[in-house]
Amino acid sequence: MDVLNDDPGEDWGPFGRPIFDDPSARALSRIGVVDVGSNSVRLVVFDGAARSPAYFYNEKIMCGLGDGMAETGQLNPEGKIRAMAAIRRFQLLADAMGLPPLTAVATAAMREAEDGPAFRSEIEAATGIKLWVIDGEEEARLSAQGVLLGWPGAYGLVCDIGGSSMELAELRDGRVGKRLTSQLGPLRLRGIKGGKKGLRRHIKEVLAELHYRMGPQRDRLFLVGGSWRAIARIDMERRGYPLAVLHEYRMSRKSLIATIDYIAEHDVNELRARTGLGEARMSLVPVAAEVLRNLIATFRPRDIAISSYGIREGMLFEQMPQRLRDRDPLVEACRFAESKDARMPGFGKRLYDFIIPLFPSAGPEETRIIKAACLLHDVSWRAHPDYRHEVCFDNATRANLGGMTHEERVFLGVALLHRYKNSRSGSRFEPLFDLLDDRALEKAEILGKAMRFGAMFSVQTPELMGALRWLPKKREIEMRLAPGAEDLFGEVAEARFLSLAEVLKATPKIIRQRRGAGTG
Repeated sequence: MDVLNDDPGEDWGPFGRPIFDDPSARALSRIGVVDVGSNSVRLVVFDGAARSPAYFYNEKIMCGLGDGMAETGQLNPEGKIRAMAAIRRFQLLADAMGLPPLTAVATAAMREAEDGPAFRSEIEAATGIKLWVIDGEEEARLSAQGVLLGWPGAYGLVCDIGGSSMELAELRDGRVGKRLTSQLGPLRLRGIKGGKKGLRRHIKEVLAELHYRMGPQRDRLFLVGGSWRAIARIDMERRGYPLAVLHEYRMSRKSLIATIDYIAEHDVNELRARTGLGEARMSLVPVAAEVLRNLIATFRPRDIAISSYGIREGMLFEQMPQRLRDRDPLVEACRFAESKDARMPGFGKRLYDFIIPLFPSAGPEETRIIKAACLLHDVSWRAHPDYRHEVCFDNATRANLGGMTHEERVFLGVALLHRYKNSRSGSRFEPLFDLLDDRALEKAEILGKAMRFGAMFSVQTPELMGALRWLPKKREIEMRLAPGAEDLFGEVAEARFLSLAEVLKATPKIIRQRRGAGTG
């Protein structure tokens, strides 16, 4: 099949012209970032569409640089050895990948340890990597920008917990506002004297001061950092939650307090076995849970969301011009996937134009999911036909796609499942379907069957070969065939049109126009 070439002068309408072919976007297509934290040292290489990058490479070493620093004032000696070995390896990997110079930052442990400057010089001498040691407010800003990478226009309070510090940042109208830093990292808190009572008293006092300085923050609380993700994983296990995707996982205050109590009541080794969390991470969870209990009680957010995007993604966001930041990360990621993997890149927009008359009341949030579905409808075509519907569902629900709630992930997955399979009964994914109500499942099926029909009707320009018309009051769906398109409406296309009419609970009507006839 020939690749569809888009007219440079074409109006892209609600899609917006794609950015990933723009030179300024492609300059960001593969970037390596090193994050030297108090607990871990990580290399992330971002690849793909600049607005919603994929993780080309991701490696983390739990070094514990800040372990014991509260008592000694020095970086952990074993942690320094492990960190140096990790950074040496990361530089060699970057060279092998042909990356531009690595962007490297260090946070609380390196900025506060007496031997931090000397160790920074050792790293630069050994690897050539220039390590930028940032202060707490800058760390808060970058973490909040990471949240904005996945949630454009986000508002609420971002809380990033590391090993030796905890940062807060306010988001309003897609911008970072007030920023504060504290010493509420679990590695540091393990050195607080006075046992559990002393620890709880200290946490409460620090949070009271942070609340006074930050002011009321009753909107969404975005949690960033490995300890928060570990607690969310335990929350999923306790609830029997069916979708094991941490990014954009939502929790209520009541549910999260129940999970914190659950952590206090169970042995950490038992929780490790249930969740698959690492020993080093799990060792910090009980202390981090006490911080979170008091954080929720102090700020009383409307709800809580986990963000897998943080400081590293914030560093990438930092390099984007504003026009890229303003784009929809979900649609951009789906456009990139279509350009890379679909049989006919560009067809997704044509399919969207063909089926959108079926959704006259769709608002902006629903419309963007319809766009995403049309762009992804064909990217899994290489899968075996018997399993293509399953691959599509897995791709939608588990892929690294930002800007979607879990319910939207499942909605998109169900729609793409029905793009390739008429029925979902008996599916191994049925537990995930419970995240949607009956109406949402029905709408996802309508979208899927509309795509199934449109892709079969015309493999190139369905919007020129015919037009769909939905008459909800009459419960009628019309298929108006363009002159000369009658032969496209074969047996299989007709069967798929009738299946679409059935899920709409509508009477199907087929209007054939002969050449030279009017359209009235």
